[in-house]
Amino acid sequence: MNGYFQIVQQNNRCCIKLVPPTDGGTPFKPEDLTEYLSIKNVTYDLKALFATLSNLSETVVFPTNTPFSTKDSEYCKVSCAPDNMSVSVMMVPPFEGGSTMSKEEFMREFSSRGICFGFDVAAIDKFLKERPYCTHVVLVKGQPPVQGTDASIEYFFNTDPRVKPTLNEDGSVDFFNLNTINHCKQGDLLAKLTPAVHGEYGTNVKGERLKPRDVKAAILKFGHNIDINEEKTELRSQVNGHVSLIEGKVFVSNVFEVENVDNSVGNIDYDGSVRVNGNVCENFSVKAKGSIEVRGVVEGAYLEAGENITIARGMNGMHKGVLKAGGNIVTKFLENASATAGGFLESESILHCNVSAGTDIKVTGKRGFISGGRACATNCIEVKTLGSEMGTDTVVEVGMDTKVKAAVQDLQKKIVEINKQLTTIRPVLEGAKQKLSQGIKMTTPQLMQIQQLAKLNNALTAELNKATEELNGYQGVMDTDDPNSKGSVVVTGDVFPGVKICIDDVSMVVKGAVKYCRFIKQAGDVKMVAI
Repeated sequence: MNGYFQIVQQNNRCCIKLVPPTDGGTPFKPEDLTEYLSIKNVTYDLKALFATLSNLSETVVFPTNTPFSTKDSEYCKVSCAPDNMSVSVMMVPPFEGGSTMSKEEFMREFSSRGICFGFDVAAIDKFLKERPYCTHVVLVKGQPPVQGTDASIEYFFNTDPRVKPTLNEDGSVDFFNLNTINHCKQGDLLAKLTPAVHGEYGTNVKGERLKPRDVKAAILKFGHNIDINEEKTELRSQVNGHVSLIEGKVFVSNVFEVENVDNSVGNIDYDGSVRVNGNVCENFSVKAKGSIEVRGVVEGAYLEAGENITIARGMNGMHKGVLKAGGNIVTKFLENASATAGGFLESESILHCNVSAGTDIKVTGKRGFISGGRACATNCIEVKTLGSEMGTDTVVEVGMDTKVKAAVQDLQKKIVEINKQLTTIRPVLEGAKQKLSQGIKMTTPQLMQIQQLAKLNNALTAELNKATEELNGYQGVMDTDDPNSKGSVVVTGDVFPGVKICIDDVSMVVKGAVKYCRFIKQAGDVKMVAI
């Protein structure tokens, strides 16, 4: 049995009968007792009562200072959860000689509080039959809403452009079998839509409807050469060609194939992919929303691809050649050119170039050198030979990309500005608080000004917390010292003097020739460690 308490009569005084639990039951809560005594206006010695409760091992009758003048009936405390999804009841036995509550009286306790939904009839009948005094029992439960599911789209082709090239046994790259194009055949299923499922409303204990979360709808977006079924849930290819996903839209096109990009063809701007079996000549441009594959050489030309760029025999940019790829760039060599890859960049040599990659740069072929210019990558730069014996200016950078750096700088500036405002607002609010606590009256305009400052303080504090949280989210990227994490330069051969190594916001210039090493950020400096 659970413990309970009851008001009994002794010498015409109210006394509290305190009954401890038995057989593993639960003791009553002291706060329930003190609240009940306060409601019944029973006065007592609080210190003596708590001393008695702390050593309660058998039934005790505790005296009070209140005359026993009435025989109150059972008391019922109804507690509604903050979210109005459940109601618990705690019943106290009547004063000695008092009456019990009828079911009608018991149910009126709910209706008087606006509780009208979710009654557990069986649990209520059991509660009234057993009357577990001084014990909180849940008798009413609301119906939570049934959440729906968002729409989803499944694509039946590779939507990740970061395809690694095949390596030969000698460590060189097979530039003729890269498998970077998503081929499709007529009738192939390209994408399938699973529509959104809307949720069902719930109801709380006060009869209020609870709306389920909004679900996200989706539609299949597509270009030419694609069929969609009547239900608008499946996409299939009309032709044999190449499929790609560009900004959430499915495209199918035949690969545009030419022998050379020269005067006989002119500039190319194509929605799909482009294959050049020969060379791309100086001053021409090739733009493709898909991939670009060149099986010859590229001179001082401009190549821009939404996906990957592959150049089997390399590029001599003549100080004006440019490569831009949303995906990866793989080329035999790069010389006097600029190259930007959203994914990784791989080459057997890079000479006097300005190159950057969203992930890694790997220059590990037979020659495997980076000499002159600047090479930037977010994660890792792996190279066989870095710099040159002639001391050519060579800079390699790894770590945070420019977007992250800009975001961090903006957040830091925002936090400083907010703190400046708060340092002027908070002393005013604190002074007003002290005046009010001392009973000093303030004029209506002063009170209105204080209220406006309080609202501004709350808004700025929330904005500061959000900015600080976002900045902390970048902190792991900024301050990592893990040698295996992103932000490292690995040299499997020689590093010549004069090479500048930059990792995040720190840098070093190599003073003497070294071999077989890794450069990492550690303890706020660029450190050289063994591979």
